[in-house]
Order: sequence, then structure tokens, then C-alpha cells
Amino acid sequence: MRAGGSNLLDFTSLLLAVGFSGVCLSATLLGVWTSARRDSFLLTWASGVMLLVGHVLAYWTYVQSPSISLLSVVLWLLAVGLAMLYGAAHQFCARRSPLGPSLLAAIPVILLEATLLLAGYDGAAMVVENAGALVVLGLTASIYFRHRRDAPIPMVALALMYAACGVSFGLCGMMLVVGREWVIGHAPKNWAEDLSIMVAVASMTGIGALSLGLNQARNAARHRVASLIDPLTGAMNRRALFDRYGDRPFGAFMAIVMFDLDHFKGINDTYGHALGDEVLRRFAEVARRHLRSSDDLVRLGGEEFALLMPRVTEEDAQGLARLICGEFAASSFATETGTLSCTVSAGIGFGRAEGAKLEEVLHRADAALYAAKRGGRNRIEFKKWRLVG
Repeated sequence: MRAGGSNLLDFTSLLLAVGFSGVCLSATLLGVWTSARRDSFLLTWASGVMLLVGHVLAYWTYVQSPSISLLSVVLWLLAVGLAMLYGAAHQFCARRSPLGPSLLAAIPVILLEATLLLAGYDGAAMVVENAGALVVLGLTASIYFRHRRDAPIPMVALALMYAACGVSFGLCGMMLVVGREWVIGHAPKNWAEDLSIMVAVASMTGIGALSLGLNQARNAARHRVASLIDPLTGAMNRRALFDRYGDRPFGAFMAIVMFDLDHFKGINDTYGHALGDEVLRRFAEVARRHLRSSDDLVRLGGEEFALLMPRVTEEDAQGLARLICGEFAASSFATETGTLSCTVSAGIGFGRAEGAKLEEVLHRADAALYAAKRGGRNRIEFKKWRLVG
């Protein structure tokens, strides 16, 4: 974040704008994080922004009273702050720890800057600073661009803002190289420095707004997914079933298999709800092992599940139901009195050629399931005639 025009008031105003924007953004990010601690990338991002605010304040002081020690603080605050933004991008997009990426981005730049400063080449250290900022911001932009699929417009906009900020730093470094300013003893003064701080003001505001918006959208999507999933078994719940299939016509090659765990109430009463939960989870695991990519498993409530199968024949639906029922019956559960085996009954209902409603097919599958349980359980029924027993 370089600036150094001839008018000190204008320069100070620009630095204050960057600092004030950064403080407000960091405070907002911390406030959001305190209400949603699982979004830890916000804490990383806020910490990085605060370090950049510190960089701005240190740089303003350096402009007034240049010294090598103060310049080292200026350079290192920028390197660490940008490295933390890079780590936050990894957290947000790839759900990775920010520590490794942040250290890899900051340490080489800091070591090279320190070497040059100790040798008295403050201008060369600034070139390294600007080149490092260009690289780190470019890498940050590439992370958002690569993960643009979920939210293309905001993610591409973020990538462009990070890239623009990186280019502005690159221009500052280029001006020093062109002028061969390896040792200067003061803050650089050129058009690239003024442009860089103006880009920083605009980017800080835009990046902050987009980052918060993306996080809010992700949380909304996360909550919606959670509201459609049974937390115990990981299967879809009844609400998800009607959201996905409520308006969909069920043709002649679309089936619903309803499963009901036999004597489940007795398991809960005798062995406790912990074992009952384990039985439910095991059934869901067994069923998922046999699902096709187009099938959906739903927990309707209690010990009742439904398997929705598009593009399936009667023989294939029956065969899949047999596999699930057979593998589940072969499972065993450890109890204080020995091992326990459980069975399941199933009923299969199909749509019709002209299209049937979800409720109609559920009713047909439920009627077949009732016939299976009335006929002795541990069996599969289809259109009320016995298939296996």
C-alpha cells in the first residue's frame, strides 16, 4: 500500500481512508465470527486485515521519519498480512488450515527483505516487498477463480480485485527497478504509488463486501442442506422427499420401496435408544451401499425408510430390495446379553404410465409393506403378492 505524492494532505487522506476502511471491515468480520465460530476463516481474514491496517499506520510514520528499523516493520506487517489473506482463501475455498499456506507465503519474503535491509539496500527490499505482494495476491486470486463453480460472479469478482491489487503493487516495484532505486532512504514518490493506494481503498471495500456476502450465502445453503437431512442416519428427511419429488410424476418405471425395521420398538425398550440408534444407522449404511447414483434414501420417521428408484424394472427393484434386506439381516449388534440380529420388511410400489403422484405411490408401497408385516415380517411384498419369505 504505497503512496507518496507531492501533497502530504492528499497522501494522509488516502492512508486514513485505507486505515478506516480496514478497521471497519475487520470489526465487522470479527462480529460475524463471534456469532458463527465455525466460520474460522473470518478470524484469519480479520487478523490479516488488522495487520494491513498496522502496515498503513507504520508506513505513514515512516514517511514522516524514515529509518531502516521502521521500514522493516512496514515491510513485515505487509508480508504477514497478505499471507494471512492467502491462508484465509485456502480456508474458505478449500477448507484447509491457513497456517501452512500463510507461512510459506510470508517467510521467504521476510527473510529476503531482512537480508537486503541489513545490507543497506532499502530500495531493493521494497522491490522484493512489491514483488512478493504481486505473487501472493495473484495466488490468492487464482484460488477464488479455481473455486468459482459454486458462485461464479462473486468469486470471479473477488479474483479480479485481488489480481488488480497485486498488479498495482507490481507497478510500484517496476518503477523502482526502472529507476534503479536500490538505495533511496525515504518513501518512493511516483504515480504507481498513488495508484496503488487508490486501488487498495477500492479493493478493501469490494473484497470485504463480497467475502461477507459469500459467507452468508454459504451458511444459508448449509442450513438448507441441514434442514433436508436426517442427522442420525444421513438420509434425506420427509421434507426433502416432498421438496424433490412432490410435483414429479411417477411413471411406470419409477418405484418406491418402503422399509420398516421389524420389532424395533422392542429393541428400544429392551436394549435402550443408543442401540436403537445404532440399528437405524446400520440399516442406512447397508442401504446406501447398494444404491445407484440416481436413487435416494429417505427416513420417513421412526424406523421407516423409503428408497426412491427412477428408471427401474420390477425385477431390478425386487432384486435391490432383497440385497438390502438380506445384508441387514446378516448384521449383528453387540449387547450385554449377547449378539442381536434384526430383520426388515419391505413393500414396493410403482407409478403408472400416465403418471402418478408421490402420495399415490407412497400409498401403494405402504399397502404392500403392511401386507409384508401382516404376513409375518422379514419379507418383501409387491402389489400384495408374496415375493420372498
